Amino acid sequence: MNPTTTDAMLPDDALDAFARAVEGIVARSYPDALPSPVTFEAPRRPEFGDFSTNIAFTLAKAARRSPNDVANALIERLRDESPAIAARFTAIDAVAGFINLRLAPPAWQALVARILRDGMNFGRALPRNERISLEFGSANPTGPLVVVQGRTLSIGDTLVRSFRYCGYDVFVEWIINDAGSQVETLGRSLFARYVQQYDAAFPFPEDGYPGDYLVTIAQAIVKRDGEKWRNLPELPIAAFAEFGRDAILAEQRATAERFRVTYDLWQSEKELRASGRMDEDLAKLRAMGLIYEADGAQYFRTSDFGDDKDRVIVRSDGTPTYFAPDIAYHYEKLSRAGRAIDILGPDHHGYIGRLKAAAAAMGFSGKLDILIAQQITLMRGGEQVSMSKREGNIVTLDEILDEVGVDAARFFFTMLATDSPLTFDLKLAVEQSSDNPVYYVQYGHARIASVLRRADPADVDAARHSPALGALTHEAELALARRLAELPRVVQGVVDNLAPHRLTKYARDVATEFHQFYTECTILVDDRELRLARLALCIATKSVLAQVLELIGISAPETM
Repeated sequence: MNPTTTDAMLPDDALDAFARAVEGIVARSYPDALPSPVTFEAPRRPEFGDFSTNIAFTLAKAARRSPNDVANALIERLRDESPAIAARFTAIDAVAGFINLRLAPPAWQALVARILRDGMNFGRALPRNERISLEFGSANPTGPLVVVQGRTLSIGDTLVRSFRYCGYDVFVEWIINDAGSQVETLGRSLFARYVQQYDAAFPFPEDGYPGDYLVTIAQAIVKRDGEKWRNLPELPIAAFAEFGRDAILAEQRATAERFRVTYDLWQSEKELRASGRMDEDLAKLRAMGLIYEADGAQYFRTSDFGDDKDRVIVRSDGTPTYFAPDIAYHYEKLSRAGRAIDILGPDHHGYIGRLKAAAAAMGFSGKLDILIAQQITLMRGGEQVSMSKREGNIVTLDEILDEVGVDAARFFFTMLATDSPLTFDLKLAVEQSSDNPVYYVQYGHARIASVLRRADPADVDAARHSPALGALTHEAELALARRLAELPRVVQGVVDNLAPHRLTKYARDVATEFHQFYTECTILVDDRELRLARLALCIATKSVLAQVLELIGISAPETM
């Protein structure tokens, strides 16, 4: 007899029971074979079943039989020795050496009941007491955030949300690169724009930052201070560098918050140096024998830990290189977290080897991961949008948000693997059609909300709190339930592989399964048991869609 919904195992529990039973059979039948756990994956073709295991392949040599013969023997023994477990599946077949499994409907009905019970906590892990430092988005405080920072912000924040879903304690950091020559260049550029408010012929630095955003800051200084800075004995470049840094940093923070990204720490590199912490950290590394002198300069022994050469950290004139504060800052991050993850822009490939070598040298081998967010090409329909920061015709992240909105921007920025170049079609991002992936997913959520509004409120309440789900047997219903069950595994895959694009794909997959169910199965039917069961499936789907949209950082609209 097949199990009913009330006594059904959840899919994972049924698979665990199957695995334990088969492992017991293997231990008794093939005592000389190396122990091998039974693991599962989804078959490449859905008609082969819900899950598949390759355990027969690992036993074929010891059994001196073909994998398919071993698979058939295991299935026969399972049916004889564990009929109650076999009854949890509508099909257990040997195909080309694989054992393919199709779970009985009650397992998927139990899964829907679990989602209804757990709501927005479905699949969330308990706290692991493991801290991760995640740094992303960090930009020089010399201009507004641009498109590539939008991508790193989306990727980074989606990872933060995913790690937290999986139970990790995540500390989110931004390093303010305000101690290098670029800030001095910012000061000269801003001072020139300030003077030009009075004298349009005042020369602009050849290596300056030409964007119009500095004109706006200069005008604010004029309004506040008038001509105070024009005729001083020395050019007030340091003061203007500070003015520019503070104004631009405030704008960057505001843009990040608008983009629904928050940080636990905004670490100034200048403050890190002034505090003496950088010198203290480098002194510790010298004491460890990791720093040596040559030709008047100081080198870090990164080549001993996989880098292609040792790196200068203090020049012969006594000034630190950019790498020195990077080493000190990573020493601090890794000292207070079990693992650190950096997401850098497309021009930072050369940093991977040296930073990982530095982490290993400091005793944190394997504790630092570095992702490179590849370049973005902006399109508007069939026309490429020109972008050049040096020429001053930059496209800021705020301009993108003004044009397409936060939801579309975050979804599009996250759609492809981090190391893949991304083409962002601004025209597509605002289309209200199924071709626009974010619209397609959000419409799925809104369509469910519409169904629930049209239903009798008493039916919706009964479906949410006391559903009888045995009527869910249609293939479209079971396919949707199978897809909902994937959420915890998908998020774990995002975390394990640092692959947030898997969430946008999963969101589209859920929406596709729901739209198919909506097409094939009338929800508000006369049969009350079936009507309540389908409403319950709608509620569960709405909850999972809301969760995955929240993980991506976008809204789940009730109407569209």
